[in-house]
Amino acid sequence: MHIDLEIFSPVQQINDKLFAERDLLVYIKRDDLIHPIISGNKWRKLKYLLKEAQAQNKTHLVTFGGAYSNHLLATAAAAAKFGFKATGIVRGEEVNNDTLFMCRLHSMNLLFTDRESYRDKQALFNKYFAGDDEAFFINEGGASPEAAKGCSELVNELTASYDHIFCAAGTGTMAAGIINGLTQHQLPTTLNVIPVFKNGSFIADEIDKLLTAPANYQLHTDYHFGGYGKLNDELVAFIKKFVADTGVLIDPIYTGKMLYAIYDLAKKDQFAPGSRILAIHSGGIWGLLGMKDKFI
Repeated sequence: MHIDLEIFSPVQQINDKLFAERDLLVYIKRDDLIHPIISGNKWRKLKYLLKEAQAQNKTHLVTFGGAYSNHLLATAAAAAKFGFKATGIVRGEEVNNDTLFMCRLHSMNLLFTDRESYRDKQALFNKYFAGDDEAFFINEGGASPEAAKGCSELVNELTASYDHIFCAAGTGTMAAGIINGLTQHQLPTTLNVIPVFKNGSFIADEIDKLLTAPANYQLHTDYHFGGYGKLNDELVAFIKKFVADTGVLIDPIYTGKMLYAIYDLAKKDQFAPGSRILAIHSGGIWGLLGMKDKFI
């Protein structure tokens, strides 16, 4: 089967009084619209991994994630769409939730493991699938050079120039891919990376591993709201207002924190007047399922 999805990811302007007062033009690239489930950077990361699995005649995708992992769900949906079997190795005790229900609905088999064992994903893969010639290893979040290559193609789609591009970072793969794309096209745009982890400066090491050439970028480590999957009333209020004002659904784990950073930096006059800023909506809106009680 031919592995591809038609990319539908328009760029839309975000109109806000704050940006008008600061003479800023702010846009959002709607990667969330690529596919209802295999959306945003999830598709960009998986594309070349799926092609590699197919080239190796592998029929069984094995990957990793937490109980609310958008990557697990996207892999399950991609496996169903493109004719693969799929197994998700889930960090932590066995649970049932909306995300895992969706994974199972797409016929993903789930294996739960303790958090200590989860640290060594290659060992887990070997434990369960060492004798399975059809099994194909996909790292947590899809982190890999193939995934960075897929993310770099986002830059090919841009039809206008920007002074700043913003993206959230979990593994750093998408950030590395965008930087590689900017380098390839020799664009002077500054990439601004928002780690979603507490003490997220380690992301720089992960990004640098996947760069095709040394490059400068900005890391903003103060927008984690307590750490991965953490949020507070201020972030909840921001997301509610943003969705109500724009009609663009965002999640509290990645895109919500990244957009909050843009608004906060604008309030602090960190952008030169006249700047053109592009936010990357990396999909992942199913992450709302695990936090819906916080928004009620």
